[in-house]
Amino acid sequence: MINPVIMKKIILIFIVAIFLGSINTFAQDKRLSLEDATWMNRDLFPKSMRNLQWMGSSDHFAYVKNDTVISGKAGNGKTETLLSIDDLNAGLSKIQEDSIKSIPGITWLDHQSFAFTHHSRLFRFNVKIKQLRELNNFPEEAKNISIDYNTMAIAYTIDNNLYVAVEGHQVQITKDEDKGIVNGQSVHRNEFGINKGIFWSPKGNYLAFYRMDETMVAEYPVVDVSQRMAVVDPVRYPMAGLSSHEVTLGVYSIGSKKLVFMNTGKPADQYLTCVTWGPAEKMVYIGLLNRDQNHVKMNQYDARTGNLIKTLFEESHDKYVEPESPLHFLESKPELFLWLSERDGFKHLYLYNIDGDLIGQLTNGNWMITRLLGTDPKDRWVFFNATIDGSLNNNMYALDITNGKTIKLTKPGGSHYGKLNKNGKYVIDTYSDTTTTRVIQIVDRKGKSIQVLQEDYNPLADYKLGDMTIFTLKSEDGTDLYCRMIKPVDFDPAKKYPVIVYVYGGPHAQLITNSWLGGAGLFLNFLATKGYIVFTLDNRGSAHRGLEFEQAVFRNMGTLEVEDQMRGIEYLKSLDYVDPERIGADGWSYGGFMTIALMLKQPETFKVGVAGGPVTDWKYYEIMYGERYMDTPEQNPDGYENASLMNYAHQLEGDLLIIHGTSDPVVVWQHSLDLIKKLIKEGKQVDYFVYPGHGHGVGGKDRLHLNQKIVKYFDDHL
Repeated sequence: MINPVIMKKIILIFIVAIFLGSINTFAQDKRLSLEDATWMNRDLFPKSMRNLQWMGSSDHFAYVKNDTVISGKAGNGKTETLLSIDDLNAGLSKIQEDSIKSIPGITWLDHQSFAFTHHSRLFRFNVKIKQLRELNNFPEEAKNISIDYNTMAIAYTIDNNLYVAVEGHQVQITKDEDKGIVNGQSVHRNEFGINKGIFWSPKGNYLAFYRMDETMVAEYPVVDVSQRMAVVDPVRYPMAGLSSHEVTLGVYSIGSKKLVFMNTGKPADQYLTCVTWGPAEKMVYIGLLNRDQNHVKMNQYDARTGNLIKTLFEESHDKYVEPESPLHFLESKPELFLWLSERDGFKHLYLYNIDGDLIGQLTNGNWMITRLLGTDPKDRWVFFNATIDGSLNNNMYALDITNGKTIKLTKPGGSHYGKLNKNGKYVIDTYSDTTTTRVIQIVDRKGKSIQVLQEDYNPLADYKLGDMTIFTLKSEDGTDLYCRMIKPVDFDPAKKYPVIVYVYGGPHAQLITNSWLGGAGLFLNFLATKGYIVFTLDNRGSAHRGLEFEQAVFRNMGTLEVEDQMRGIEYLKSLDYVDPERIGADGWSYGGFMTIALMLKQPETFKVGVAGGPVTDWKYYEIMYGERYMDTPEQNPDGYENASLMNYAHQLEGDLLIIHGTSDPVVVWQHSLDLIKKLIKEGKQVDYFVYPGHGHGVGGKDRLHLNQKIVKYFDDHL
């Protein structure tokens, strides 16, 4: 007979087990809401370390937590509080400046002091002696602010002109009255790796800047309907085959206040890329890319006179070249620089001298360098991200320039983002993979993880998600195509499920990666909770697979991409649990183009489509991107004709919802309006929805409305 005391313990254990099991079951049954999927629940954001950076050239790092600045030393394992928001506010109070509610973005100048801006003023704070000092200021209306942390001079723009503030004294550098001439801003519609228009020299004595003359470019009428009487807010939009803007590069001397422009020559509608200062501030290097985008010259100019010194080297391709990275000069050997190029079919590093002689190709293989992190002060090691372990991964590596040996710094696979410290000894590595949300660690030059700064924390641990898999299919020519599938929550292989194909398909994008959730994000996972299989395929033309893979769509967009997507459809139809009569497509921008292309070219397959901000005819798209991949309408009339969705409008059979922002400056409203007009002419019913005042995408609270509309459309029609 069992002892009564023991029996009570057994019963208690049994009850506790049932209770805990019920809690676990309840937790696992938690589902994503549409608000969650629209990133309106901050609890679902991956954990991060705010403002994490190296402190000057030291081995110390710092970050902001709970309105305090925390620091530590690589490999030490200990941290300390350097200052609190009260310390900053005490300093601001002494100079009769308003207090701040949270610690602003800071830039470390050395291991004891950092700079930050507040109310259009630049400050330096010494954490050792808790001293705040104002260094400079700029007008409240200033934009495109660029600070030189050597001299603390500040360059900025007001309207279309460029200014500089030196010790609080404001100087107007350009004085163009015509608003069609723009100074100090990004040019060429942010193509060719361009994301700014101001370039400080290494020591801050000179300021290079773009000057863009758009007066010859047609003004496109974007209508602002927020006024009682709607007004036109035109943008200069250079459409493929029409007049392009003309860009030059100016150099302003802070000391002499002299302004000169580099003699970049004719034709004036060329592209100025890869702007780089020489280490001695005497030379400026510019990549001159012709309008056909198939030939680039790397030129050296005298920064004081603007004269061309010489062409260092040239690159050409029968389709296109795409220079996107500035030169990287070696600190210990300033006569040498690194150059990133896809000349052999994959993006690799090349070592040159300033005479233009190729010293050697440093990396090679059927993989891509995705980011150059830098070099150590002695220039023995060069650090970079690359796809050596396959295009799904983005690991970090260190290359010994002296012997060509490469060390893999990040042992786990996945997607890594690194911050190299200035002495080249350590890298702060932030990474994720399909099951890791975010881990932050410090690795040394030998690839050893010496300190974990943030452990993984999965904010979706209590949520029930569909199973996600990544696999490959073969294109018609035998090329591997990466695919991602998310099965519905509570998947039952005996059932038949509808499919939503989420697509992009164009150059410079990769949807499937070895990163958290496989790169799918929350909205696609939400669709899986609604009972949909969510499928994605990165077709030929997409990123990080080499030049041949990307250039497969050259001059004929919307053909091979559709063929590859149909390989995915063939696979889906082979699965017993897929309902072949209920397949839909969803995408935005190039993905909108692809969604409509699939609906029109494969009407017997696709029942429902939702296309946002879609390109419908490439002759309406801008020069820099459009002409790279399609040439001009005059050079490639057959390609433009084949790619135009207008020519397939009569084939629409399923339910199609087209969505567009009325103020879209990227894919202008005319794209979808013209297609709607054509569909009406063909007697085809189509659903259409606009977001007044939104650009190329719908953000803010309206994003929830957009997602609600997409989900409802699939629920109603698929």
